Amino acid sequence: MATKIRLQRFGKKGKPFFHVVVADSRSPRDGKFIERLGSYNPNTNPATIDINFDKTLDWVNKGAEPTDTCRAILSYKGVLYKKHLEGGVKKGALTAEQAEVKFAEWLAAKAGQIDGKKDSLTKSKEEVKKAALAAEAKKNADRAAALAIKNAPVEEVVAEEEVVEETAAAEEAPVAEAPAAEENKEEQA
Repeated sequence: MATKIRLQRFGKKGKPFFHVVVADSRSPRDGKFIERLGSYNPNTNPATIDINFDKTLDWVNKGAEPTDTCRAILSYKGVLYKKHLEGGVKKGALTAEQAEVKFAEWLAAKAGQIDGKKDSLTKSKEEVKKAALAAEAKKNADRAAALAIKNAPVEEVVAEEEVVEETAAAEEAPVAEAPAAEENKEEQA
């Protein structure tokens, strides 16, 4: 019987999550399966992957073929790397202790990458939140200023308009006299 390690879809429309299962390759996607190995939730950032490592490694060693997405998930969790190291031990290229040391180093590096991504995501969220708060504070200050202008006494506004009109009339008067003076000079000549 040809077995596959694949995803079985659950969840509602637009919010899927998946079970990682071993199933006969001829069975339907959400149909009968042999064993459930774990779960995968792509809705979180970074995606949440929970897999029984030993069972999955056992099925991969038995010859179960993962689908493309499951291959990426198993690679991310280190199942395929562990299988690769075990193959090196069987061939005599490595000892079991060397393989374990290499795998432990790989796990530590992977954990550091994941923590770095989580930290950067939380920092970017905090920066976005601070920017939003600053924009909201500015908007509230603008609204308060607009309300202060709107609620100001009307008399002051009228007095300002009269001053503006008087200055405009004073500026127009010399401009109007200058052409008259030029006309008088032309008549005398």
